[in-house]
Amino acid sequence: MSVQIITSHDAPAFAVVPFDEWERLQERLEELEDLADARNLSERIASGADETFPDEFAERLLSANSPLKVWREYRGLTLAALADACGVTAPAISQIETGKREPSASLLKKLAAALCCDMDDLIV
Repeated sequence: MSVQIITSHDAPAFAVVPFDEWERLQERLEELEDLADARNLSERIASGADETFPDEFAERLLSANSPLKVWREYRGLTLAALADACGVTAPAISQIETGKREPSASLLKKLAAALCCDMDDLIV
């Protein structure tokens, strides 16, 4: 690498490198940042701080009319179990899943907590 050092007050102030070398340095820095991000994500997944989902689950979420039902089934909960966890009735959960009823913000928060997901994940 050919570098020209420019001094100011007898101290290095700037380093000038040919443009093609500068581009290579930038590419390498981006690669290193990507590797650090990947390591961080792997650690978060291993520690349980982040969760991964199977393709089938993602496909169901994308094609379903009721993300609530997809999340409930993915978590292995019955209508009754989810209703108990949220302090409502099973028919109330069923009505939300079928689109006959909209959940209040308070109930939506309880549903998200019971399903370990974000409130946004439950909205069509």
